[in-house]
Amino acid sequence: MKKQVFIIDTSAILSGKPIAIDNVLLVTTPGVSDELSPGGRDFQTFELLKETGLGIHAPTLEAIACAKKTAQQTGDDRRLSLADIEVVALAIDINKKPDQEATILSDDYSIQNVAATLDIKFQGFMQKGITKKFKWVSRCPGCGKQFKEIKKICPICGTSTKSSLLHKKNL
Repeated sequence: MKKQVFIIDTSAILSGKPIAIDNVLLVTTPGVSDELSPGGRDFQTFELLKETGLGIHAPTLEAIACAKKTAQQTGDDRRLSLADIEVVALAIDINKKPDQEATILSDDYSIQNVAATLDIKFQGFMQKGITKKFKWVSRCPGCGKQFKEIKKICPICGTSTKSSLLHKKNL
């Protein structure tokens, strides 16, 4: 039986909800650590988690590239921070190990969407997780042009683009 590894993102720490770490490995990334400001309640929660077994692991560059590419394909790259990409990448690395299986604990729907696309388990922390996979595109409200790749500014008319749902699919 594979050992369960739960990867927490910043939203899980900011929730203030207790995180049980009995009989599981609980890990996060350096990017998540960097998103927490020293001194506050959330940072103290994070420090307590580290003292009780939370591991901090950096994902491989190969896994980061894979997570970024998938986020671009789904159109979620505009919504994800580097720390978010690291969380998905760490799950990719963990799932390559024959004796471990990763589950991402996050309320971030974009993280969940990228994870679902990569067949990585995820679980909402304070909210129910997504039930559909989404594909986003950029759409220009000025000229109406739609772009498969994410663009912030329309190259045709110079208007700021908006995210638009291209399609959704049940998980």
